[in-house]
Amino acid sequence: MNLLIVGTGYVGLVTGACFAEMGHSVICLDIDEKKIAGLKKGKIPIYEPGLEEIVERNIASKRLHFTTDYKIAVKKADVCFLAVPTPSSDNGSCNTTYIQKAAKQIAEHLNGYKVIVNKSTVPVGTALLVKNIIIEELKAQKKLIDFDVVSNPEFLKEGSAVQDCLKPDRIVIGSDSEKAFEIMRELYSPFMLSRDRLIEMDILSSEMTKYAANAMLATRISFMNEMAAICKKIGADINHVRKGIGSDSRIGYSFLYAGIGYGGSCFPKDIRALMHTAKENGHTPKLLEAVEAINQEQKNVLAKSIKDYFSQRGGLEGKTIALWGLAFKPDTDDMREAPSLILIKQLQLEGIKLRLYDPVSMENAKKMIKDHTNITWCSSEFDAAQGADAVALLTEWKQFRLVNLSSLIKNMNQPVFFDGRNQYKSHIMRKEGFDYIGIGIPDLLLKQKS
Repeated sequence: MNLLIVGTGYVGLVTGACFAEMGHSVICLDIDEKKIAGLKKGKIPIYEPGLEEIVERNIASKRLHFTTDYKIAVKKADVCFLAVPTPSSDNGSCNTTYIQKAAKQIAEHLNGYKVIVNKSTVPVGTALLVKNIIIEELKAQKKLIDFDVVSNPEFLKEGSAVQDCLKPDRIVIGSDSEKAFEIMRELYSPFMLSRDRLIEMDILSSEMTKYAANAMLATRISFMNEMAAICKKIGADINHVRKGIGSDSRIGYSFLYAGIGYGGSCFPKDIRALMHTAKENGHTPKLLEAVEAINQEQKNVLAKSIKDYFSQRGGLEGKTIALWGLAFKPDTDDMREAPSLILIKQLQLEGIKLRLYDPVSMENAKKMIKDHTNITWCSSEFDAAQGADAVALLTEWKQFRLVNLSSLIKNMNQPVFFDGRNQYKSHIMRKEGFDYIGIGIPDLLLKQKS
């Protein structure tokens, strides 16, 4: 099948590459000429494990192409996917400007029946908006062309997006057309050889499913962070609590890790967009408001721990803190709404010297963090820890899991470790000589320093 993917961000590029991998002929379109020129040469604009290889392979096999030309791309396509950005507006609502522009461009060059697929995360009712835009454009051109608009939300996780796309646990299709359903079944048939993963429903329910899924996951994260705050107060260990409740088959272990809050391009904006939709329709989303509030508060937890610790040990003046990890999660270079950005800003206000390191996101981080005399960009986790009064782990990259702690402590000015992801075992850190402060676990301090 001939496919057009409009947008070459995380969703568009991964989706296009995976469809090509399954044998479809794919054109990925973007209005960014520089990005398209780079993609034609195999230059991937994002970090995503496995993506570069799959793109290169399918460019070589001539199943994957890149263009900025709507006219040619629409003409060749049987199915047109909209995978453009849907950022938050100032009021928290989802900005559908890019979706509307892409729909109009497709309509201008429509030359026969097509299925237009919303792949971007969009507010409930956007498929109807897209349909009306295309209808109006066809009227203006005095054309009578049949088409269908389908909702097909993505469920990709940054860091495992390629595998999520190639081996989806479900494929949600929303439509009011049996013809469109049949085309989508054929399109996704290579992904369902082992079992049927397709879930068909009405369009509004399909659009809502994406928001509901992300809201549920965000809720689990904020719930655990709330429990972690209580654990810290009473002396319980959130790690033990997680195991205790996760073993309940009704709960499970996924998204039950306490930390310094969620970030990235999806959860924050999707929660805000869903809250805005609810309020627009006369409903007060009390639970979602709490989820958002807890998450914002959680991004301040590590800064507070650092301030509290050093306030009892001569204060923060002149201190150096090493930050391990800057991206909002491992296996991505995405810095959007990363908790590290808030921590850095808070520590900068205290005049603390910061030594920053992330194995992948340094370039993106430098675009978002202004150079300052108190900031040093480092080449490794050990380089960052050199002469530091404390290390703060913000992103749980695999390479940080089995660090040689005896070598690490020799590099540091003081043996203090703030674990924002509870990656380390507190008793081991204490045995190695560290003052260890995690999230929702009792502080393990070797001795009270004056």
